[in-house]
Amino acid sequence: MPMNTPRIVALVPMRDQSERVPGKNYRALAGAPLFHHILRALQASRGIAEIAVDTDSPSIKAGLAEHFPAVRVIERPEHLRAGEVPMNEILLHDTAQIPADFYLQTHSTNPLLRSETIGRAIDAFVAALPKVDSLFSVTGLQTRFYDAEGKAVNHNPKELLRTQDLPPVYEENSCIYIFSRASLAQHSHRIGASPLMFPIPRNEAWDIDEELDFQIADFLMQQRQKTS
Repeated sequence: MPMNTPRIVALVPMRDQSERVPGKNYRALAGAPLFHHILRALQASRGIAEIAVDTDSPSIKAGLAEHFPAVRVIERPEHLRAGEVPMNEILLHDTAQIPADFYLQTHSTNPLLRSETIGRAIDAFVAALPKVDSLFSVTGLQTRFYDAEGKAVNHNPKELLRTQDLPPVYEENSCIYIFSRASLAQHSHRIGASPLMFPIPRNEAWDIDEELDFQIADFLMQQRQKTS
C-alpha cells in the first residue's frame, strides 16, 4: 500500500437481538444469512485494509469463523449491549481496538450495497482530503416535501414543477460513514465538521428496520441474482 494511502478499517456492528425484526442479522435473505451480503461486498471492495465485526452474537461469531475467517471479531462488552446504547459509544470502543487512519462503518442491514459503490465512496473521500473530515452516504429524493406546519420545503406549490425537475433533497441513508477516531471523539458523531455527502443509488440504499424492509430487500436481492 503506498505511503500516502490511508489505512481504512471497515466496522460492522451487529447485535444478537433485534427488537423489530427478531434475529435479522443472521436470518436468511436471498439464500444466505443477512450479514453475509455486506461482508462479501466489503471483501470485494478496494481500499479496505481490514474488516471487523462488533458483536455479542454466538450465531454470528460461529458464522464468521466458518465463512469469513479473515474478519476480526470485536466482542461487544456487556455495558454496550442494550438497544438504547448510542452507536457512537460502540464506535468509540471499536476504534480503540484497531488502529487506523479512518474507519468505514456500514451495517448488515444494507445487503444491497455494492462493492463498487463502497470503493467509489473511499475514492471520493480520499480525493477530497484534507478539505473534508468525514463522509456519509445519502439518497437524493425528488418529491414534494412539506414541514409539520404545511409549508413547502423544496418547491413552490403554485408552480407545480414536474418532480423530476425539483431540486433534490438528501436523506442520510446509513449505508456508509467514513471518519477518523479523532473526529468521532471531538464531535461525538460520525459526521464531522466538514463532511462530504455521497449519493448512492436508491436500489442499493434499502436499510432494513422493519419486517416489510426485510421482505423488500429479499425480493430485490433475488431479482439482482437472476440478472447477474
